[in-house]
Amino acid sequence: MIFGETPVEDAEGAVLAHSIRMAGASFKKGRVLSAADLGALRDAGVESVVVARLEPGDIPEDEAATRIARASAGERLAATAAFAGRVNLIAEARGIVVVDPRTDALNRADEAVTIATLPAWELVQPKQIVATVKIIPFAVPGAALNRCESIARESAPLVRVAPLRRKTAGLIQTTLPGAKARALDKTRGVLTSRLEALGSRLKQELRCGHTVAALKAGIEDTAASGCDLILIAGASAIADRRDVIPAALGEAGGETDHFGMPVDPGNLLMLGRLGSAAVVGLPGCARSPKFNGVDWVLQRLCADLPLTSQDIMAMGIGGLLKEMPGRPRPRADTGETVEAPRAPNIAAIILAAGQSRRMGRRNNRLAPVDGKPMVRWVAEAAIASGCGAVLAVLGHETEQVRQALDGLPVAFVENPDYAQGISTSVRRGVAALPDDADGAAICLGDMPRITAAQIGRLIAAYNPVEGRALCVPTWQGKRGNPVLIGRRFFPEVHELSGDVGARPLLSQYPELICEVEMGDDAVLIDVDTPQALNAING
Repeated sequence: MIFGETPVEDAEGAVLAHSIRMAGASFKKGRVLSAADLGALRDAGVESVVVARLEPGDIPEDEAATRIARASAGERLAATAAFAGRVNLIAEARGIVVVDPRTDALNRADEAVTIATLPAWELVQPKQIVATVKIIPFAVPGAALNRCESIARESAPLVRVAPLRRKTAGLIQTTLPGAKARALDKTRGVLTSRLEALGSRLKQELRCGHTVAALKAGIEDTAASGCDLILIAGASAIADRRDVIPAALGEAGGETDHFGMPVDPGNLLMLGRLGSAAVVGLPGCARSPKFNGVDWVLQRLCADLPLTSQDIMAMGIGGLLKEMPGRPRPRADTGETVEAPRAPNIAAIILAAGQSRRMGRRNNRLAPVDGKPMVRWVAEAAIASGCGAVLAVLGHETEQVRQALDGLPVAFVENPDYAQGISTSVRRGVAALPDDADGAAICLGDMPRITAAQIGRLIAAYNPVEGRALCVPTWQGKRGNPVLIGRRFFPEVHELSGDVGARPLLSQYPELICEVEMGDDAVLIDVDTPQALNAING
């Protein structure tokens, strides 16, 4: 790749390395400069720009990121569309993150290719970002990319999510004279909550004296009930492999795999087995609802992940979980909620209320394209793109449009004021969005060639923290639809009037616009005349 400053007249087709702001326009880093762009730069008095040019054999950043993401992602991970050399891997199910050590080898293979993951064994929720592939420059030499792909595909996937399985557990609590039932009840409640949070359940509880003989009988009874997990909370902490709890497990025919754990709280944990059941001798911290080493162990057991003596001993790095005076807790005193990184929740609003006067007597959204009403093509693309809620705003021929979308997971919003222009439909759609929507893709109901990948690419580009709060698709420098708007603009949408959509926002906030170049002209094609319908149907 060639990188450096070049005269504007020589920059056509090059990639802009640094954003440039001009009166009434803003060219973002990564923009492929067109002839029209060069004219705008010259008009603004810009004489030279810093650009990157790809050389033979170079792989563009988005293609490279997509290839590495596909090679790295394992089960229950979905890759977002690439944007600015970045692809996020998103959890599709609740589970535990499994990271192969070869991830370090990939990051060492070439400085241009990186993958960042959550810590291994972390519990994640659906839609949470688990890993990010980022290509650092604008392109990667093909040989370097092939090397990185080979590392990622060498054996198991670099990153995957192991799903939680529903386990049944039996709890045994040993007692000494003077034991209080209230304390034992509290321990049962805390462990019940722990298990339920992992999708498992406490099947039974036994209480017995703190002797080898009594506990042996309790272990045998619990094992006979078919529990997957046998949890033992001793009246006295385990002090040695020959203490009551490991001795009773041995008498019952089981075996202690490991005693002690480099995690605090949680040091005095015992891990063993009896037949197919895992046996956990619980440390005292198991009686507390605060996160501790017991949670790490239960999470892995509930995900059917291997948990050997070596695995336990590898928990020391990052294993200091205890809150101590002076230990920094960022933002703990500000009242701000710190959330795990997640994919943005973008809704889709399909504008399907208009009278379609240019089509004549026919409602263009109901007209068939390849045998299917065009509004259904738009809805199916929005659903498949990864959008959250999909809403269709209805007005003209409401029931016919409902029928055209029958069977799809689409919510309907009626706009009695549809004759007053598109703005009324946009306002109705935004007002009906769920409270957790981070933004909305405003889709026209007469653009049947729009694809899920194109909407997904807009979602991938959306990042208001990095100044990309308004995402607009383009084809060869021309802006099209749909337009994705961030939540911050929803109040301003309610002030729109007339036959306009969200476009007034683009002129007000040029610095927040992200133009997303697409691979074809589908984002420019709306079918609102008989001639356009004939052309698209061939």
